[in-house]
Amino acid sequence: MWLSEAQKAGVGFIAAGCIFLILGVMTLFDSALLAFGNILFIAGLFLVIGYQKALLFFARRQKIRGTICFVIGITLILLRKPVTGFIIEFCGILALFGDFFSVIVSFLRSLPFIGPVLSSPIIAPTIDRLAGIRILPV
Repeated sequence: MWLSEAQKAGVGFIAAGCIFLILGVMTLFDSALLAFGNILFIAGLFLVIGYQKALLFFARRQKIRGTICFVIGITLILLRKPVTGFIIEFCGILALFGDFFSVIVSFLRSLPFIGPVLSSPIIAPTIDRLAGIRILPV
């Protein structure tokens, strides 16, 4: 699948947004870094999947609680309440993107160094339970 130039820029925005969010948490919830990361992440998401699809994704009936928590969290971060805002925003992220965690875990298991750790018998059941991966009993 080929990406358009806007989608390529969107992937870069999402990656930069995630880096700024991680840096914001590492610097004890610096509100400027968290706000910048949120803005880049949302801009990248809109560029990657398109304006209409992004609005439809956030406005779906199943995702409305996650959208509300996400927007309230971002607003609190912009109003200089970073810890409370990040906690509420994280709950919104889990509600919005929780369906994708099984795909992310499957991808991480295919990586050379992380894959064997996530597939080990000690860690795998916990990761599967957290990601919502269903394993049929044999």
